[in-house]
Amino acid sequence: MDKLEFLRRELDSLHKESLFNEIRTIEGPQGAWIVVNGKRVLNLCSNNYLGFADHAELKEASKRAVDEYGVGPGAVRTIAGTQTIHLELERKLAEFKHAEACIALQGGFVANLAVIPAITGEGDIIFSDELNHASIIDGCRLSRAKVVRYAHNDTADLKKKIIEHKDSARRMLVVTDGVFSMDGDIAPLPHIVDVADEYGVIVMVDDAHGEGVLGDSGRGIVNHFGLEGRVEIEVGTLSKAFGVMGGFITGPEVLIDYLKQKGRPFLFSTGLTPADTAAAIAAVDVLTKGDELVRKLWDNASYFQEKLTDAGFDIGSTETPITPVMLGDEKIASTFSRKLYNEGVFAQSISYPTVARGKARIRCMLSAAHQEEDLDHALNAFVSVARELGI
Repeated sequence: MDKLEFLRRELDSLHKESLFNEIRTIEGPQGAWIVVNGKRVLNLCSNNYLGFADHAELKEASKRAVDEYGVGPGAVRTIAGTQTIHLELERKLAEFKHAEACIALQGGFVANLAVIPAITGEGDIIFSDELNHASIIDGCRLSRAKVVRYAHNDTADLKKKIIEHKDSARRMLVVTDGVFSMDGDIAPLPHIVDVADEYGVIVMVDDAHGEGVLGDSGRGIVNHFGLEGRVEIEVGTLSKAFGVMGGFITGPEVLIDYLKQKGRPFLFSTGLTPADTAAAIAAVDVLTKGDELVRKLWDNASYFQEKLTDAGFDIGSTETPITPVMLGDEKIASTFSRKLYNEGVFAQSISYPTVARGKARIRCMLSAAHQEEDLDHALNAFVSVARELGI
């Protein structure tokens, strides 16, 4: 008896539906151009918004940290794994975010798993945007709180759901992505906060794709909307615009003190390596000095999106450098991506279950590392492939 035969059947089904994800291998560092499976291609896939993944200052900081602190902390943060460099990162992130305090974790995904189950449980209600990231969904499931989904970015529906459930809730939390990673649209955070304040609901935003992108020098969505002090919980990642690995939570000191006692990923898993921690500190320092890279990112996004639209492509409702090229059919999107690769452009197709069926797209991720001639190369490839496929 083959006890894992069901897995083979499922994989066969994914292949037949053009939903099997071919994982390509990158040789060398992230950048505007990369080598993928031996082929040099323009990179439109990574979340390296500011080019920090191969930034000289970050690399030098990492090397120095290894010499000073070693390669790993050797224990969970609560026993013997908190090094002075961890505290420096948390202090600098709190200052950068204009927050009282910060806790750093192993990733943005685990940051959501750390905070949501720690502050909610049975008897509580979580109001979650229907398009929230998988890490938010999993954090809500782990909490054992009742989860009520509201229509995407629809604060009228959010208010309706709060009114409907508020009398049965011990505590209430509303959680939303700041920037939605598949469509590039931004949460209507001012309206969410107004509704939450009216009914005493805690507000949490996961700003993974807003950190380093929105706000003054990339301080994120809360800064972007001038809501500092009105959003109780901000979750961020160090693995996108910051170019490294890790996640963090900022907010009132009482929240961070509590998470250091109750956040399970903090309590039961080793913290960030010194190299990652030092590189993240260097990233914060670069952004604190000025916003040149953030402005370059937005200039690139404006140029690329305008040219795509002029060429007749549908880029959906994006408001950020995330640029979806909407194609709909999963097989067309998969074929389009392969042909782009043949043209020297690495831009992966995104299909179900990452997005709904019939909503397949090529998702282009712009970076400050791109030059105008790079984007022209990509635009020419998109037009060429579209003509070839009759789109």
